[in-house]
Amino acid sequence: MRALIASVAGTATADTLVFETLSPTDWVRKSLEGLTPVEAGRFVVYGAHHRAGVRANRIGIQIEAALAFGTGHHGTTRGCLLALDALVKARRRRRKAPGSPALRRRAGRKAGVLDIGTGTGVLAIAVARTLRRPVLASDIDPRAVAVARENTRINRAGASIEVIHAAGLGAAAFRSRAPYGLVFANILLEPLIQLATPISRLLAPGGYVVLSGLLTAQAGPALACYLARGLVLVRRIRLEGWATLVLSRPRRARRRT
Repeated sequence: MRALIASVAGTATADTLVFETLSPTDWVRKSLEGLTPVEAGRFVVYGAHHRAGVRANRIGIQIEAALAFGTGHHGTTRGCLLALDALVKARRRRRKAPGSPALRRRAGRKAGVLDIGTGTGVLAIAVARTLRRPVLASDIDPRAVAVARENTRINRAGASIEVIHAAGLGAAAFRSRAPYGLVFANILLEPLIQLATPISRLLAPGGYVVLSGLLTAQAGPALACYLARGLVLVRRIRLEGWATLVLSRPRRARRRT
């Protein structure tokens, strides 16, 4: 090393180098310790090393840092979790109200949930832990699919969640479970625009779509695509320069007067 430095910066500079031996360290474990638990409403996303610190009145989701996206630290994941928390609370308030919302039991079965671009599976797990609905999660990356399946096992949610490898929404598995009462798509602007039509077709009347992966400046173009397909904006969440959009499909078309 000293010879290499000398060849570039000269002997005088190389002679100033100081070398020391470090004790053996598990650097992967050490880096994970730096990822503190993330709270989003009642949800807490944590690594295994923080399991004991999760309070009993919180919904804990264990996610380890991996190649797949979604440890809860990014503003888009947190925005989706906050959106889900708000939807669950609103659903509980409506339980005694007349009617049959999309997230309740419909036609003898429970309306499903779709998680597009699931990454680590954190959103699918959050749904399984709160709504108790069957979830179909998909990702274009086979590594993410493997990670998500392992995380559903760790969080004991595997019975409610099916994770598949798929690009887009053309596979028969998506249509066979439609319509969905809730759809998550935490991806990027361009695929969100491309998927606007198929997502709107898969959504049940009264159902919700949560879109994220958008910079705040990109929220307008994404929103316009979904409004054009009959959805209405329910909520906009801004976190750390990122936007999360919550939209719904009206149960009945508005009559012209």
